Amino acid sequence: MPHLYTADLSAFHFLSRWVARAGAGLLAGGLLWSGSLSSAHAQSDSLRTLDRQLSRYSQQRLPEKLFLHVDRPFYVSGEIMWFKVYAVDGVQHKPLMVSKVAYVELLDREQKPVLQGKIKLLNAAGQGTFVLPKSLASGTYTVRAYTNWMKNFPPEYYFHSTITVVNTFGSVTKAAPTPTTAGTDAQFFPEGGHLVKGLTSTVAFQVTDQRGQGVAASGIIVDQRGRNVAQLSTLKFGLGSFAFTPTETGASYSAILQLPNNQTLTRKLPAVQEQGYVLHLASTANGLSVTVQTTVAGADDILLLGHARQQPFVATMGRFRDNKAVFTLDKKDLPEGIAHFTVFNAARKPLCERLYFTPPTQQLTLRASTDKKEYSVREKVSLQLSAAGPGARPLPANASVAVYRLDSLSAAAGTSINSYLWLASDLKGRIENPDYYFSANSAEVAQAADNLMLTQGWSRFRWADVVGSSRPAPAFYPETSGHWIQGKLTHRGTGQAAPGIPVYLASPSRQPRLYSSISQPDGRVQFDMRDFYGPKEIVVQTNTQVDSTYQVEVYSPFSTAYAPTQQAALQLPESLRPELAQRHLQAQVQTAYFKKFTNQYALSQTDSLPFYGKPSEQYMLDAYTRFKVMEEVMREYVPGVLVRIRKGQFHFQVIDHLNNQPMTDDPLVLLDGVPVFNINKVVALDPLKIQKLDVITSRYFHGRQIHQGLVSYTTYKGDLGSYKLDAHALLQEYEGLQRQREFYSPRYDTPQAQQSRLPDFRNLLYWNPQVTTTAAGPSALSFYTADQPGKYVVVVQGLSTTGLAGSYRTFLQVKSAL
Repeated sequence: MPHLYTADLSAFHFLSRWVARAGAGLLAGGLLWSGSLSSAHAQSDSLRTLDRQLSRYSQQRLPEKLFLHVDRPFYVSGEIMWFKVYAVDGVQHKPLMVSKVAYVELLDREQKPVLQGKIKLLNAAGQGTFVLPKSLASGTYTVRAYTNWMKNFPPEYYFHSTITVVNTFGSVTKAAPTPTTAGTDAQFFPEGGHLVKGLTSTVAFQVTDQRGQGVAASGIIVDQRGRNVAQLSTLKFGLGSFAFTPTETGASYSAILQLPNNQTLTRKLPAVQEQGYVLHLASTANGLSVTVQTTVAGADDILLLGHARQQPFVATMGRFRDNKAVFTLDKKDLPEGIAHFTVFNAARKPLCERLYFTPPTQQLTLRASTDKKEYSVREKVSLQLSAAGPGARPLPANASVAVYRLDSLSAAAGTSINSYLWLASDLKGRIENPDYYFSANSAEVAQAADNLMLTQGWSRFRWADVVGSSRPAPAFYPETSGHWIQGKLTHRGTGQAAPGIPVYLASPSRQPRLYSSISQPDGRVQFDMRDFYGPKEIVVQTNTQVDSTYQVEVYSPFSTAYAPTQQAALQLPESLRPELAQRHLQAQVQTAYFKKFTNQYALSQTDSLPFYGKPSEQYMLDAYTRFKVMEEVMREYVPGVLVRIRKGQFHFQVIDHLNNQPMTDDPLVLLDGVPVFNINKVVALDPLKIQKLDVITSRYFHGRQIHQGLVSYTTYKGDLGSYKLDAHALLQEYEGLQRQREFYSPRYDTPQAQQSRLPDFRNLLYWNPQVTTTAAGPSALSFYTADQPGKYVVVVQGLSTTGLAGSYRTFLQVKSAL
């Protein structure tokens, strides 16, 4: 029996071919191999295959990334959060049009989803909204997004960002707390992974408060006798590094840190190994020096393997001389972004790993200019948006624009798409102010970036999966045609998987849509749900006339794996109470006067025909004399369907129009798209509730099933009328793809509109997730200011077809009416 995902293997093979080309583009200069060893050992030959194994692994595990442009950082309960989804490959960051669905969630402090949405991706982009319930508690929430394919990777590599929501019907302000060390922590990360007795290591450290924010600190390292053996100080965002040589195995080394307000924090360093390896990376003007030291006597040859985004770019052998091996690399051979350097021994075991960051030299240059810097209330704003690449050459780009009011509550800037794709998306954990590492080409920024790299752990994959003799198939495949509903069919009572059984899924509707699947050996079923939007009831069942001993379970498509987070309870200072009161008033006024405009949706482009297309015969029953019994309707008005009774059971036989002979078995019979297998129940339907009857007078192929014709009944409301579903059928509420909400912005282009007495207290003036720029010149946009004076920020995020990403912020001022 074919595999459940056979139909999608072509897309999977496309991924493999694509990543091979992407890797070639990333490493245009070719893989650097250094044959510094004169003798050819079998172990060395084995090591030399690691880069090829990584390349093969990458072809099977192409990383995929999502970026969300969220309209603003702060909301009050009841407002709408708008977002744009960008989908790119994880190698060159070009738009990737493989996955057709993105899963977006809003998580609370306990990692519980409070809102979830399935977003359709078209041409590697999508858009969606979350209406923040008025009952939503105040707090800091995590927005995360991923595709079905991304569920093969650790959840740390899903997209994550944070927003703040305040329920203004309650109180979240309080007096500033007295500073304490409660919740403050310090972590230490030896370069390469380990501290080894007698070997000097660079040790990075990170000091954070209970919110995960960096804390400035300085201090000393003391041994178990209290002797000062090293000094340390943070540089930026609570990050720093220091050199340290442990002299005793099993000794306990501790850091004594001086925090702001004269608070003291003491933490132990990692344990010291008697024997091991230490890696040190040093940067010079033109190159990198990677030094590996060891205390292992007679240590074997080692391999230094460098890769960026799972694409190898250097593999060089080294031999220890005086327990030291040195590798020298030219910076011009390094790929942009984060490079991973991993050292392997002759047994192909990874010994040390170190990350290094090279800021990208090129990005998408976005510019947004307004026709004025100051505006009055209800005045038109004209915006010119342009995108350019290297050499200031105009480029076509896909962009999104948000314009919102700045105040003390929304002063924090969100992550830019460029810093996310090149930095944050390839690191685990929260990165404080990723944009800083792209801000300047200075020694301080470079050192801060290196401190950040030193605090990161191993790769997003396990080397055991790369070098293993066999690799299991991915657990999750990309949804290449639309949303999948997946589940499992089992035997009722035993719970054992039921393979090879046809299973049908339908949602009662006047536009019939039927989906079918055949259960796999492990009982899995999958339904390809094209054009399935909004909340619906789904009916999942087998042919109970054949066997009614099965039960089916429908899985949630949302990931149940969560990245570790550190979210403290939201506490706003009392000084923000006036601004919160203003936000409360704004939200209530907007809800009272403009709610009807915010609940308008774009029409989904779905086929108006039923899934079986144009029927061979169609009967509008209102055009005939009405009978009260369905059997009479079928016998009198539907000559293409014969009604037969065998052993007390009704049966239908459809006349095959090709040879004018009745087919032998019952056809596929539908009521509002839901299969009805018991013809007795069909004959018992109330014909006065049926508006239309369609007939297919030939064999009908649906998936892998062949039916002896098709008979479809449609009720007036598409709600099954009074028909009672079979007791063995699964009836379940299910949310399909999110319908596209239309952003409402009032227009004040007439004197009557400008003089309207309806108050306009919008905080978000403009949101447009579908802006495109061309090589011909800037794109023109326009919107109107509201009744709220103040400073507004224009935020633009964009991505070119070539993978260049960029962001831009500019400001405008709205003055009060005279």
